[in-house]
Amino acid sequence: MRVVSFNVQNMRLRGSRLDGARDRDMPEDLGPAAPLLDDYDRRLTAKVLAEAEADMVALQEVFDQQTLDHFHDAYLLPTGTAPYPFRACLPGNDGRGLDVALLSRIAPRAITGHAALTPDDLALTVPAGINPHAPLFRRDCLEIGFDALTLFICHFKAPYPDVAATWPIRNLEAQAVRRLIERRFATPETENWLILGDLNRPRAEDPDALAPLTDGFGLDLLNRLPKGTRWSYHNAHEGFTARPDALIASPALAAHNPDAVPRLIRSGLGYEAAAYTGDRLATVGTHRPHASDHAALVIDLDVS
Repeated sequence: MRVVSFNVQNMRLRGSRLDGARDRDMPEDLGPAAPLLDDYDRRLTAKVLAEAEADMVALQEVFDQQTLDHFHDAYLLPTGTAPYPFRACLPGNDGRGLDVALLSRIAPRAITGHAALTPDDLALTVPAGINPHAPLFRRDCLEIGFDALTLFICHFKAPYPDVAATWPIRNLEAQAVRRLIERRFATPETENWLILGDLNRPRAEDPDALAPLTDGFGLDLLNRLPKGTRWSYHNAHEGFTARPDALIASPALAAHNPDAVPRLIRSGLGYEAAAYTGDRLATVGTHRPHASDHAALVIDLDVS
């Protein structure tokens, strides 16, 4: 079973056009010429997913179900890849409407959104300044149950503009995902589950806000890659790379797949991401066109 996680950077359908992979916070992404590259971006996004050829795809930064369906039909299918008949993008809490989503060739048993959950619902203690009665996920934690595997697709609070100020929010989100898993399974360590998505781990953070998910609970499979090769994101403003994306497996799933090492598809990144020296897809530019500012994470898992 092949699983992919990919932050597709601001994918939104406007009429019959998809927004490109741009945040509109750089000169190159503003002005009348910028929209001319939107279609190129999304064709590159589709080519990355076609290269991955996954059974299940976890996406982040998809506006809504209509956007997901349009991308699937108008961009992904024309690459020649097999269709994904099971697609889900539930409304989340992001004020811009950027949600998490699923594409799957395997029928899920259940799809559950947790956007409405509050800290009180999960009996979590909140730090000062956080409302215990307000939704705790900044987007959602989308729980997808399959016969042999359960996915928890997440997109945590970004660490900008202040890593320290946003730490409590990411940490609370991490606690919440752990609590959901502990409530879902009587013995979480013996079950097959995978937390995946953009958890927005910054370049440097001490202590790690994601510790509730990794310290004695799950194992981030990206740590099976050599140090220096785990980065999945390029920041165009300051030119650095980071690893905000994660594949955190249950102890049972990790132990059953001791040789499963993630692969990162960076061929859709712009040439400005100079840390990657491999081949790029045709039409990739210096900043844009590009598939996203994130790489796609690919993992092959045996869940038998």
